[in-house]
Amino acid sequence: MKYNIFPNTQEKVSAIGLGTWVFGGENWGGADDAQCAAAVGEALASGMNLIDTAPFYTDGLSEKIIGQALKGRRDKAFIATKCGIIRENGRIRHDLRPASIMAECDQSLKRLQCDVIDLYICHWPDPAVAIEQTMGTLLKLRDQKKIRHIGVSNFDLELLKKACAAAPVSAYQGQYSILERGMEKEILPFCREKGIGVMAYGAMGGGILTGKYKNRPPLTKKDARHMFYEFFEEIRFKKVIQGVEDLKKMGHPMNQLALNWVRQQSGVMTALAGCRSAEQVRANVAAADWNLSAEELEKIRAAVFV
Repeated sequence: MKYNIFPNTQEKVSAIGLGTWVFGGENWGGADDAQCAAAVGEALASGMNLIDTAPFYTDGLSEKIIGQALKGRRDKAFIATKCGIIRENGRIRHDLRPASIMAECDQSLKRLQCDVIDLYICHWPDPAVAIEQTMGTLLKLRDQKKIRHIGVSNFDLELLKKACAAAPVSAYQGQYSILERGMEKEILPFCREKGIGVMAYGAMGGGILTGKYKNRPPLTKKDARHMFYEFFEEIRFKKVIQGVEDLKKMGHPMNQLALNWVRQQSGVMTALAGCRSAEQVRANVAAADWNLSAEELEKIRAAVFV
């Protein structure tokens, strides 16, 4: 496994991290809890120490599975979890008010069965709350030693700048892949300039960049691939699949090609890989054993998926 040091910290994290939105299976067509727990064990055994989760993932079940799987080996993991998305009466709302953040943090600590969260991330912006209040609350949690570092996710540049002015932001998490490069315009250059480590989610495009799809799968409205990844829309799906078939000609496993393209971009600390089994962990961890050449990186950048 390759590792990177988060800028402005001494934290060493694996260049490929374990993404756990699939744990619990709510938005991903189901998942087996025991296999998800085994994926955590395999990740640690392979040297993958960064584990990313959130209370939103199947109503905290993802955190519970991770907490149980880490018993006796908490020191082997760098845990990132989040706050700011609340389920209430069947609805989802964004809430970064101080009292809500404090309560969410305590609940996450209980589910994760640990005393401190390594990286605590604002999951989504909450325009109803001043960012200074939100960041001030995170600083209090840090002073209370409930969290070690502060991160934000899905913020635009203006809000990210305000967050950085209010508190030290160690990490930015956003969607970044061969298919989704919007971060390159403003966010990625800013993070490189300010020493903020980037955690890329969706590095495999919700699975479409693994090369496993030939036909568009049937998806429910709650499936993440339907509601979150536009690559699965009928018209674009066909064009993306053709682009994936072209990239397969480079001779690399597609999942590893997708992960390596992201993790080799300047400023990216870790590429998050969603896994629901130990087998999938092994397939993704193998990407850290090799690098794409400069020529391959540029060829992929020039690929047409639209």
